[in-house]
Amino acid sequence: MSSDMMTIEESDISTAWTRAFLQVTRRGVSEISPLVVSVRIGDNPLPERSDIRMKLNNCIDGFKSSGDERFTKLQTVHTVANTIFPSSFWNPSAEKDAELLYERFEKAWPRLKRCSQNRRGSYFRRLTSYRPNTANDRPINQLKHIVDTYRGGNHRRSALQASVFDPALDHVNSRQLGFPCLHQVSFAPVGENGLAITGFYATQYIVDRAYGNYLGLCRLGEFMAKQLELKLTKMTCIASVAQRGTPNKGELEGLGTDLAPLISDGEEPSA
Repeated sequence: MSSDMMTIEESDISTAWTRAFLQVTRRGVSEISPLVVSVRIGDNPLPERSDIRMKLNNCIDGFKSSGDERFTKLQTVHTVANTIFPSSFWNPSAEKDAELLYERFEKAWPRLKRCSQNRRGSYFRRLTSYRPNTANDRPINQLKHIVDTYRGGNHRRSALQASVFDPALDHVNSRQLGFPCLHQVSFAPVGENGLAITGFYATQYIVDRAYGNYLGLCRLGEFMAKQLELKLTKMTCIASVAQRGTPNKGELEGLGTDLAPLISDGEEPSA
């Protein structure tokens, strides 16, 4: 059964994800449509709770080591986040940090694309090397274009968005495609010097990907905020359809029981 629209707003990624997880694993709920999750970013580094992230990672590792082929494509939070923003390639204190990031990632791409899950591309590469459906056009670094546009004095908000979904590549008749579920990212200056990032997903798997998606969007927002000389203040993730993901509800009962007491109002564990 589908649950009606749900909005979750929290001050840390972990609690926001936990609330989404507990809702989508409730008895009688198979999906939430749509699900809107927002995280307020304060003055400290990206807000997370290590206890919640560790429990999710341990659960994923347990599924992967079970020998069940269903779980072979599950990834840890950090690995999922890296598909949106490869934080290990970015040195924010370096001179020309953005140029170095793009160079390092592009140099590593021939190795990264050999991974079966990158066979159709990756989110970050679609953002930095988007290929239009014209043979003679060069790939477009959408992030660089957004920064150059903003720094050049054009603060039109509709100019500060980047596409991932490419109809020329992604409108195919496969029953399962896997990539891309994220189809657009927008950046919006807010207040005096704030920046809000919003990601739009057609379908999102809460257990398999959502935590890493939230973290990756936040990291991408931090990077863009630095380039725009703003401060990241909010991340919002909009999923047209949010589903549980690969594990069934019975396999997630233990995780739900562990997580429910960790959030402030004591939501019921999954059933």
